[in-house]
Amino acid sequence: MHALPHTIAPDRLPDLLRLMPKAELHIHIEGSLEPELIFALAQRNGIVLPYASVDELRSAYAFTNLQSFLDIYYAGASVLIQEQDFYDMAHAYFVKAAADNVVHAELFFDPQTHTARGVAIETVIKGLHRACVDAQAELGVSASLILCFLRHLSEEKAFETLEQALPYRDKFIGVGLDSGEVGNPPEKFARVFARCRELGLHLVAHAGEEGPPAYIWTALDVLKVERIDHGVQAIKDPALMQRLAQDRIALTVCPLSNLKLCVFPDLAQHNLRQLLDAGLAITINSDDPAYFGGYMNDNFTQTFAAVGMDAEHAYTLARNSFEASFIDKATLGHYIGRLDACFESFR
Repeated sequence: MHALPHTIAPDRLPDLLRLMPKAELHIHIEGSLEPELIFALAQRNGIVLPYASVDELRSAYAFTNLQSFLDIYYAGASVLIQEQDFYDMAHAYFVKAAADNVVHAELFFDPQTHTARGVAIETVIKGLHRACVDAQAELGVSASLILCFLRHLSEEKAFETLEQALPYRDKFIGVGLDSGEVGNPPEKFARVFARCRELGLHLVAHAGEEGPPAYIWTALDVLKVERIDHGVQAIKDPALMQRLAQDRIALTVCPLSNLKLCVFPDLAQHNLRQLLDAGLAITINSDDPAYFGGYMNDNFTQTFAAVGMDAEHAYTLARNSFEASFIDKATLGHYIGRLDACFESFR
């Protein structure tokens, strides 16, 4: 790149982090549902919530692990009934993303969370897709959808979900794997991922958040994923670290999420910088921002302050986010040009 990041003064770093264009590759759209919107949708749909107020709901966001979070996450999702609800949820996220200079987002969504409640998959996909189309037109944010299978359910259920979704194949670009990781290894979904690969879908999977490095290996070798979501436990396996660096397998790391779910005791002990310095294709993302206390720029500014990274790291992380995304070559070139121009202006 032209503007060498080391010529940027450290005191300008917070502004640079906020203003640089970036892509978000690990956002669960249901996890962007703010308590205010949960209550508004509950009212619109005549649903009585087990919380008396927005404040009471927000104060329930004290999680000790992934499962304690998932319990509340599924309760929050219960207010999503109509196509417009899914649209409103995604639109609210895109407004925040645009304010954080996220120019491209690849959204995870969990159809099984909704179909289990009697909501048609068509309702889910159409509402989210319409919001993606409008995000480009109104906010200049390009966006696409990745359908996630819930790993605590059976592979058979995942196949059913895939079949239900196929009439809307033009509205999502890939599949992922999320929900409770421990005890649900990636290989449990080997056949459905093989089918998705035949269909030409992009493949990603959560692995190595709370689960062991072995889960990352099988996500790569059995599921044949293109990206690993989280992946922070890779640090425990030097051979895996070498593999990830060599094959440029991106990790979509979510620092504030890891903090909130006690994967790390505090942000200063997060291994993101070690992973980055070891040559891995690391990206920063917000995961479930409404629940974990921060959207993209919060994740960037807080992590940089906690682990002591500089403008060079910032450039690498932002560039990684574009290179690891599923955009075409021309769009990639365009975004990297914008990134370079932003750094040039800070020199």
